[in-house]
Amino acid sequence: QVHLVESGGELVQAGGSLRLSCAASGLTFANYGMGWFRQAPGKEREFVAAINWSGSISPYGDSVKGRFTISRDNAKNTVYLQMNSLKPDDTAVYYCAAQRGTTGWNPSLRRSDVYDSWGQGTQVTVSS
Repeated sequence: QVHLVESGGELVQAGGSLRLSCAASGLTFANYGMGWFRQAPGKEREFVAAINWSGSISPYGDSVKGRFTISRDNAKNTVYLQMNSLKPDDTAVYYCAAQRGTTGWNPSLRRSDVYDSWGQGTQVTVSS
């Protein structure tokens, strides 16, 4: 089965940077779109960033646009989220998700319900 493991979350000061990683196994990584979502206490799950199987990047979530960058390394079966200019409002559990590509179907990767597998999450805390 597909297994996704996030890492890199930690405490960081406002204005700082952090890079999250999501290592995937049990799948043909190059056939999957990959996304990052986050959830803060008392809030709904929020779309952050996504990159499809061919490397096209979805429009970023409004709250992170211009600050976060998603990338993937198919040779390492890993997707990354580079987070810069971090704010206290970025504090959340960050989840990695994988969506298996299907010929003739190109769903929006900004929707959480299109993903097939999810990681356990990694906590990011931004102090002020």
